[in-house]
Amino acid sequence: MKTKAEWQALRDTLTFPNQAYINGAFVPAISGDTFPCINPADESLLAQVASCDVADVDNAVKAATASFKKGEWSQMAPGKRKRILQNWADLLEQHQDELALIDTLDMGKSISEMVNIDVPDSIDCLRWSAECIDKLYGEIAPTNPKNLALITREPLGVVAIITPWNYPLMMVMWKIAPALAAGNSIILKPSEKSPLSALRIAELATQAGVPDGVFNVLPGFGHTAGKALALHHGIGTLAFTGSSRVAGLLMQYAGQSNMKRVWLEAGGKSPCLVFEDCADIKAAARGAASAIFTNQGEVCIACSRLYVQSSIKDEFMAALLEAAKTYVPGDPLDPATKMGPLVDKAQLDTVTRFIESAIADGAQLALGGVPEYQAGKGFYAKPTIFTEASHEMTFVQEEIFGPVLAVMTFDTEEQAIALANDSKYGLGASIWTDNLSRAHRVSRQLETGMVWVNTWGDGDTTVPFGGVKASGNGRDKSWHALEKYTEIKNTWIRLG
Repeated sequence: MKTKAEWQALRDTLTFPNQAYINGAFVPAISGDTFPCINPADESLLAQVASCDVADVDNAVKAATASFKKGEWSQMAPGKRKRILQNWADLLEQHQDELALIDTLDMGKSISEMVNIDVPDSIDCLRWSAECIDKLYGEIAPTNPKNLALITREPLGVVAIITPWNYPLMMVMWKIAPALAAGNSIILKPSEKSPLSALRIAELATQAGVPDGVFNVLPGFGHTAGKALALHHGIGTLAFTGSSRVAGLLMQYAGQSNMKRVWLEAGGKSPCLVFEDCADIKAAARGAASAIFTNQGEVCIACSRLYVQSSIKDEFMAALLEAAKTYVPGDPLDPATKMGPLVDKAQLDTVTRFIESAIADGAQLALGGVPEYQAGKGFYAKPTIFTEASHEMTFVQEEIFGPVLAVMTFDTEEQAIALANDSKYGLGASIWTDNLSRAHRVSRQLETGMVWVNTWGDGDTTVPFGGVKASGNGRDKSWHALEKYTEIKNTWIRLG
């Protein structure tokens, strides 16, 4: 790991791609409009980035459609397509420090998290998806001998992908890797709050051998470029990670246009359940702190609702407060920093409003509090913990996307399950217990797409990621991600 001084020196050598990437080349937005990319740690300007809209979407769809129909990628031999994606992964590995630094500067994530988690995970996802390409076998249905029924998976065509700002590189790769592996052409709209790494990896994709027009990147806003993608008749599938509100809008736009498939990974308000039979209280406390303060709480699976069995509340709270104090907001370029700034002033204001509402509703502040913002000094929030919370309080029900934790108690297992499920969201959950039977019982009854037992957030590319209820549909990662980006075709042949 580089030192803080070494990361700062590398920062001074960086130049940021700041135009749209269409048909294998960087181009300005047709309108000429741009928007600023701001470093949330010090509010300095990183770049003025092309702000794409409807006209740029049309151009990108034309390029992607032409590339798909030409067949250079969609009909490429699977082994060759695999080698190109592997070449791309090699290039990402060669540029891993640059990519880590870009995301840290663009959205405030700690450099140590980028180096140890985001970049390696992204490369692994690309390599894993590449390895799937020549292993996607078709099927033969068990029909009578006079017929032959073939079931094949084919690429969908042009796929639009809209990704969030909190994990700029990793969330992009979770979607584009399987979509490209399946043979599709892609138009990616990264969040306007952190678009820079997406533009850089598009350039590296071309260098690796991905044909022009197969991978296009349109920086821009959701209400312009994002909406235009969702309404475009030339796009057959749209995959999205972001808020539940926007996810609902995208479903409406799909219905208003060509009824394109829409795969959604939306909001979360994940519960963490700590039972009295958890033998290592300190480990559970560290896990609960990590589950809300990692990445400044800007995590869709953040366990922002913590339920502790009443009999161990005092012991657990002492350990939790001790663990939380290790998350000291600081310079994200310092490898020792565990918690950087929030992504922008708007997000800082949102977190502030929720903290103020929790205080007004009667929750008891145990740690942290309202951020003390100073203009030009970055968008830093403090690790904040409230006790005596209840489900009637707004901050317990709504996704905050910041380092704010609501602590509540329960007496019985049945009560814990009922409280955990009392949410419109259903993305993830964490359980802490040394009772194997309880772990299975509770996991089965939780209304979530993912459950972690005696840990939080663990996983790799082999397991699916996604939720239920207002947290969305479909899955990223694993074989199941490929289901989103392929079409099943039945070919029935009469023999003789």
